[in-house]
Amino acid sequence: MMATKKTGEVAVKKQPKSQVTAQQSREEKMKKDENMALLGTSPVANAAVVIEKYGKPFGELDWPSVGEVISDSVKQVREGDMSRVEEMLLTQAYAMQSIFMNFSRRALAQQYQKPMESYLRMAMKAQNQCRMTLETLTTVKNPSVVYARQANIAHGPQQVNNGVSDTTRTREEKQIGSNEL
Repeated sequence: MMATKKTGEVAVKKQPKSQVTAQQSREEKMKKDENMALLGTSPVANAAVVIEKYGKPFGELDWPSVGEVISDSVKQVREGDMSRVEEMLLTQAYAMQSIFMNFSRRALAQQYQKPMESYLRMAMKAQNQCRMTLETLTTVKNPSVVYARQANIAHGPQQVNNGVSDTTRTREEKQIGSNEL
């Protein structure tokens, strides 16, 4: 039920306080849900949370602070400064090398074949990951150059003939032999 209060000739309808607060709480919940969805899908926030969880050896990490550092790195990359990326890739390769050595030493200490194979398999995976990381670093530092012989730029249908074949035959020239038994 709505109460009416007259001020001069204009009647002003007042909503009950409980109805106003219910509407405000629905709007606040929608805004909060939207903010949480934006935060949950943010690459920077996701990375910061993962780093905060896995970064325990460094002590307590504040994920918003980690997010700020990551945002600064993203900004550097957008501006063309790849030094942080190169640093990260090289240090990851060193970490993979350490993991490779750890599993290799553990494999040598085994007396039975099954645990030895397991450790060697993990060592080889770490070695392969190290190789791929170094390959990525090389690609970042020295991007491959593409030499294009032709640029196909058209604003509609386009046919490109990159040369004429010497052995062009029409249907009449082809001889199809019959299959007789």
